[in-house]
Amino acid sequence: MFNVSDYLTLKSGGQINYTSHKALRCQHGNGLGKTLFLKLFFLTCVCGILSFLFINMEQQMRQAGPSSPSWRSPPDCLPLRAPGRRAECGSDPSGDPEKREVRAARGECPLKSSSVRGSPTCWFGSAPRCAARRVVGVQPARLCRMWSVLSFYTCYLLCLGLSLACVVCVCLWSSQWRGGFAWDGTALQFNWHPVLMVTGLVVLYGNGAVLYRVPLTWGQNKLPWKLLHAAVMLLALILSVVGLCAVFDFHNAQNTPNLYSVHSWVGIVASALFAMQWAAGAAGFLLPCSPPTLRALLKPVHVWMGGSILCLSIAACISGINEKLLFVLKNGANKTYADLPPEALFANVLGVLIVAFGLVVLKILSNREWQRPDSRPPDLTYTPLLQEDNE
Repeated sequence: MFNVSDYLTLKSGGQINYTSHKALRCQHGNGLGKTLFLKLFFLTCVCGILSFLFINMEQQMRQAGPSSPSWRSPPDCLPLRAPGRRAECGSDPSGDPEKREVRAARGECPLKSSSVRGSPTCWFGSAPRCAARRVVGVQPARLCRMWSVLSFYTCYLLCLGLSLACVVCVCLWSSQWRGGFAWDGTALQFNWHPVLMVTGLVVLYGNGAVLYRVPLTWGQNKLPWKLLHAAVMLLALILSVVGLCAVFDFHNAQNTPNLYSVHSWVGIVASALFAMQWAAGAAGFLLPCSPPTLRALLKPVHVWMGGSILCLSIAACISGINEKLLFVLKNGANKTYADLPPEALFANVLGVLIVAFGLVVLKILSNREWQRPDSRPPDLTYTPLLQEDNE
């Protein structure tokens, strides 16, 4: 297919390079194909996530109760339980016509339903308000349950999105502005420290903490999810230890003192508490020889300590980002921190994302309605605390 440039080339006596045209068309076609594939892949992922949410919501609603009452009342008829008798639809067994008219005007039932157990359901009257009284205990509970599940998955998807954003931003900061990664005692080795600490001590730690809150896991055996929780936390601990080794090796190679700033103090305290938390949790909740009394005493401390470690980790990350920017953005070739260059703006956005991630995780952990049923307080559950702890 010729264009204007081809016509001008032929008119001037030149020759058209069909090979280059074919290569350009192939390259353009490959670019369009990749773009179309990425769009389709993104739409497929979004549709899959939405389908999963609606299916899980439907399952949770079915577990919460039937979709409708087991009885089906005819229109303008009301249920009445009375032993040994039935009333036809539209009839009124009450004897006084004036009372019937007054009660009908008020929207009340002509007769009160009997509380005798095992009695058949009878239908009478024409006031639909009484039928609504039978449903009022079912529908609001199901609506509240549906809203609770929808709210949880909204927060959980936001948590996953912020997790991905934090990891991508810290990797881009270390690779694009700080020169990349290495393990040779130079500044490139230090770049491993923010990546590993944010990924391990914040992102993996927060996602491991909310595993028990996913409603999809409530009706399943608790032991596999307990092992997954321990594995995710162990991976987070390993990454944080490697991140500490990277910064200590860098400081020793550059003859820089260790543990002199508030950032280093808060970070080392968070890492030490995390190690003790994981060891105590593994000994108290994974070992079958641990007594139930020890688990009952350890559980509230374990939950409180988990949220405290997350707060310390976020504080260490924020102070570390600020400290790093103050070191690298000084008077000289680079712009100062006060001038807010692109690197400073990007790092500040990373800090805001870390804080937002922590707030979402703490919201999920603090909501009592999103707790696992066998871990709820006595006023919110009918299952003993440690009845299914070893299942």
